[in-house]
Amino acid sequence: MRAALLASPATPLVMADVHCTDPGPGQVRVQVTNCGLCHSDLTMIDAPEMLTPTILGHEAAGIVDAVGPGVATLAPGDHVMLSPFGPCGVCYWCVRGETTLCASASSMFTGTMPDGTVPFSMDGQPVYRGLGVAGFGELTVVAASAAVKIDPDVPLEVAAVIGCAVQTGVGAVLNTAQVEEGATVLVMGLGGVGMSVVQGARLAGASRIFASDPVADRRNAAAAFGATDLLDPVDADVVAHAREATSGIGVDYAFDAAGAGPLVEAGLAATRNGGTTVMVGAPALDHTVTINPAVVYLTAEKKLLGCLYGGCNSQREVPRLLALWQSGRLDLEPMITARRPIDDINAGLDDLRASIGIRTVFNLS
Repeated sequence: MRAALLASPATPLVMADVHCTDPGPGQVRVQVTNCGLCHSDLTMIDAPEMLTPTILGHEAAGIVDAVGPGVATLAPGDHVMLSPFGPCGVCYWCVRGETTLCASASSMFTGTMPDGTVPFSMDGQPVYRGLGVAGFGELTVVAASAAVKIDPDVPLEVAAVIGCAVQTGVGAVLNTAQVEEGATVLVMGLGGVGMSVVQGARLAGASRIFASDPVADRRNAAAAFGATDLLDPVDADVVAHAREATSGIGVDYAFDAAGAGPLVEAGLAATRNGGTTVMVGAPALDHTVTINPAVVYLTAEKKLLGCLYGGCNSQREVPRLLALWQSGRLDLEPMITARRPIDDINAGLDDLRASIGIRTVFNLS
């Protein structure tokens, strides 16, 4: 198969011929048709410790090509959305319903399958499976629990966007923070995840949604997704505006959707006493957050929450999100602002670095 390959850290991706194995027990092989480009991919590309060569891309959808022994829930020809997490269903976290913390989830960062094997190779050498999916290749192998069957009428590019951006952003609001109707919400960073946080806040019935991003086009798009107040952090003091607009109290919830330490600190400053700041974006490994414990504990009882993948069990969440889309309550097509062939992967990365658009989706079929 052809794949966009990260041959070494912090270098442009290259198109390469890679061998993909047959699926093993409990696994499926999928012909990837579409894959979105997420900021987490960029974070991995720039990470100096990244295992290479590797195939990134974790926001993918496609058609089942083959199933391994013991797989009864899927068959060749099924349309599926792929998740970076294929919960085992039996570990400590899975039985508690915390499937994103599944014991097998660490394979998302090791570049292997949960059993330590690697389904890809090139010239006899292993090629790692980046971020649990390896969606920038024409074929991939995942656990059957990581492939969510969808109706063939659902466009696969729409299903791909649900894979990470929508599940993470909407899930951060509905699952992690559990925003209640009438709450006030601040969203910092308006890429695919941030726009999905805005939509999640709208679905939750938030009374006011402050959306902050230095890119004017993104701010304008956020208004269409449900934001009520648009803030340019270059020209405006976001924290001061959020507090002033809430009669000096502060917002109920703040979301860092960009993965930046300073935005986490801004969220803590912008939220009211008893308010909640949620870390949603994937930060660079060298980012830190400075917290005054008196602010969190002694005087304000503020809360800081980590959020991985919106706390979503994809087998449950994807049907729910698709139902919201089909009923007109969730906007998915406008999330896709560029469509490119996979050969243009580096041009898409250039756009992402320049904060152009919301989501680029690549076509691999």
